Amino acid sequence: MARDGSIEARAARVRRALDAAFGVRAGTLAQAARKAGRRLPRRVRADIALITAAEDRASNPRLAPTLDNTALSRAEEDALSWLASVDHADARRGALLGLVGTIVFNLLLVVAAFVGWMVWAGHL
Repeated sequence: MARDGSIEARAARVRRALDAAFGVRAGTLAQAARKAGRRLPRRVRADIALITAAEDRASNPRLAPTLDNTALSRAEEDALSWLASVDHADARRGALLGLVGTIVFNLLLVVAAFVGWMVWAGHL
């Protein structure tokens, strides 16, 4: 039973970190990871999958002794360290720069089309 509480505590810590990093609110860690989706890198998703699989296996008394606690602690540590390093200001800045870049590109495209039309029509 001590392992069940330990694994549940690990899952709860990672779920709280997901909520703090991305505002993902869910009942279980698996649901939270699904909601975070592609905002998580592949290795963090794999770490979270390992913890959720261990959480499922811990509920079975025959499978609980087969859990690798060192791998679980490493997965939790890696996931928590990446989630703590998420910079919200940088993400917002990147999204804003991407939007501005798209708008500027579209304006340049419209201006180039207009100039091309003016040349084709013989006005320039």
